Amino acid sequence: MSTTEPSEKASIFKRHSLDDIYEEIRQVYLNYPYPWVIGYSGGKDSTTALQLVWYALAELPPEQRRKQVYVISSDTLVETPVIVDYIDETLQRIDERAVETDMPFTTQKLTPILDDTFWVNLIGRGYPAPNRLFRWCTERLKISPSNRFILSKVAEYGEVVLVLGIRRGESATRDQVINMHRFRGHLLARHGQLPGAWVYMPIEHFSTDDVWKYLLQVPSPWGGDNRSLASLYRSANDGECPMVVDDITPPCGNSRFGCWTCTVVDRDRSMEAMIDSGEEWMIPLLELRDWLSSTQDPAIKPKQREFKGRNGRVRITDKGLLWRTYTAETSREILQRLLQAQAKVQEYDPDFVLISGDELKEIRRLWLTERQDWEDWLPRIHAEMTGQSIDWDINDVSMPGRLELDLLQRIAPKHNVPAQLLQKLIDAEWQYYGMHRRGLIHKTIEKILDEDWRTLEEIQAEVELRQQQTNEPVETA
Repeated sequence: MSTTEPSEKASIFKRHSLDDIYEEIRQVYLNYPYPWVIGYSGGKDSTTALQLVWYALAELPPEQRRKQVYVISSDTLVETPVIVDYIDETLQRIDERAVETDMPFTTQKLTPILDDTFWVNLIGRGYPAPNRLFRWCTERLKISPSNRFILSKVAEYGEVVLVLGIRRGESATRDQVINMHRFRGHLLARHGQLPGAWVYMPIEHFSTDDVWKYLLQVPSPWGGDNRSLASLYRSANDGECPMVVDDITPPCGNSRFGCWTCTVVDRDRSMEAMIDSGEEWMIPLLELRDWLSSTQDPAIKPKQREFKGRNGRVRITDKGLLWRTYTAETSREILQRLLQAQAKVQEYDPDFVLISGDELKEIRRLWLTERQDWEDWLPRIHAEMTGQSIDWDINDVSMPGRLELDLLQRIAPKHNVPAQLLQKLIDAEWQYYGMHRRGLIHKTIEKILDEDWRTLEEIQAEVELRQQQTNEPVETA
C-alpha cells in the first residue's frame, strides 16, 4: 500500500458511494456484539468518522441500535483554549441530540490523573520541557486517560470496538502496524497494545479532499457547524492532533489541536496564527510557551538544570555531562511565570484557570517531600502572584524550616558532608516517624546513600578526564 500524502490519493467516492460507506459501518456494528468507543479530538478526521457512524446508525431501526457508542475526548488540561471551548460545546450537542433522537451515543471527557498532569510533572518534579527525544507528556496526558477508559469497558463487556479517525498514508509506521494486526478479509484489526480492543477505521481510505468534501456537503447531525471547523483550520493554518491511544499514533507537535504548552517544535506557528487572526488574549500563553522552549538551549541548561537525575545519579555521555531536571529555583520561576500568565488571561475571562488548586497542592507536596523545600515556598509564591489564599494543609510545627536549613548549611561544610544529603535523611526520618513498622526506612536510607554525592566540580573533572582519554571534544551542556 502506498504511503503517499492522503490528498494525492484517488478519491474514495470514485470507488464507493456514501451509501456504501454507511452500509459497511452498519454491518460492522451489527456483526460484532461489542460496544463501540469512538475517539474524538475535535479535528476534521475524527469529526468525519463520528459523523459517518452517526448517519449510518440512524438508518437502523431503534431496536437494532441499542449497543452503546461511547464518544471519548481527551483533555490534557493544557489544550489550546479555543479548541477546548469548541469540543465542550460539541460534546454537549452530541449528548442532547442523542437523547432527542434515541441514538446510542454518550460522551465522556477524559483527563489525566493528578499525578500525571503537565504542571505537576514540570513544576513539581522538575521534568524539563518536552522535546523530540524526551516527550514524557504524551503517555501521561493522552494515552493513559484513553487507555484507562477503554480497558474499563473491556473489563465490563469483554471486548470493545475502538473507532478511530485514522487515514492511511499519514504515517508509514502506522500503515505497517495496521497491516500487522489485521486479519485477512476483515475490517477490524487487533489493537497491538490494548487486549480486548478491536480497531475499526471508517475513513481509512479517505483523502484529505474527501474529508473536507464530506464535512462541507453533509451537515452535522448533532447541529454543529462544520464550516466553523474549517474556519478554525484556516485561522490556525495547521493540521490537527489525532486521538492518541498508543505510542504509534503520531502525537502533536506543531498542531493547533494540541497543547498550548508544546515545546517539541521551535515555534508554535499555529498559536501565532490564531493570535494574528484575533485571539490576542492568548499572547501570555504564547510568551510562556516560548520561554519554556528557550530552557532547552544547551547554553543555559547549566544555569537551570540539576546535574543529577531524580534517581540521584549522574549521566555522562560521549557529548559530556547530561543536564537533568529543573533546579528548585527554576521550578519556582516557572510557577511565578505561570501564575502571572493566568492573571493576564483572567483579565479576558475571570474564570479561566491555567493551573488548578489541586495541582498547586500536589506540587507543594512534592516540593516538601521530594525536593527538600524546607522553606515551603509555594504558598508564599501563590499569595504574592495572585493576592489570594488557598486552604493549604498546615505542617506540624516540628517539621524543619528556614531556621533548621540555615543551621544545617553552616554545619555541613565543616564536616565535608553535602547539606542536601542530610536534608534527605532527615526528611526520610520524618516521613517514617510514628509508623509501627519502620522497616522500609532502611531501604530509603540505602537509596539516599547510594546517590552520587560528588560535587559538580568533581563531576566536571571526570568529564575532562574522559575527554583527555578519548582525545575528543566533550560538551558540558
